[in-house]
Amino acid sequence: MLKVAMGLMSVAAIFAAVPVLAHGQEITNDLERCGADAKGPAVLVDVRGFATATGKVRLQSYPATKAAWLAKGEWLHRIDTNVRPTGGAMRFCMPVPQPGQYGIAVRHDRDGNGKTDISRDGGGFSNNPSISIFNLGKPGVEKAAFRAGPGVTKITINLKYM
Repeated sequence: MLKVAMGLMSVAAIFAAVPVLAHGQEITNDLERCGADAKGPAVLVDVRGFATATGKVRLQSYPATKAAWLAKGEWLHRIDTNVRPTGGAMRFCMPVPQPGQYGIAVRHDRDGNGKTDISRDGGGFSNNPSISIFNLGKPGVEKAAFRAGPGVTKITINLKYM
């Protein structure tokens, strides 16, 4: 019995040492978090290919697990802002809780109404997987997952429009 109790205490200690991933934190786009003095972990995301300079853009980061990827309420951080592209691109800094596997989803809501209009709005994902009406524009986590290191990891997401 004592061995079982000691084993359970060891398992509890392991789980206590693993940082808890906070869900659902809305943040501002603070590029200083990814600047020269930034310690990370964070992801510097260049979003390219804005069809118009109107509306809103939303970035959400997710743990790269099948259970969490694109699941309602499972995002880690969200940045919502007005679209203000320079040369069709915008830059964002997305912190992550710790080095590891993540996925990032981007939506360009061209009219800013807060609703997804598949015929007008654009979107993209980390690793730029192909999207189509057959997968409802939602690639599997294995196609969008990337590794964020202990510092600042740089990625580019190319927006796609139907």
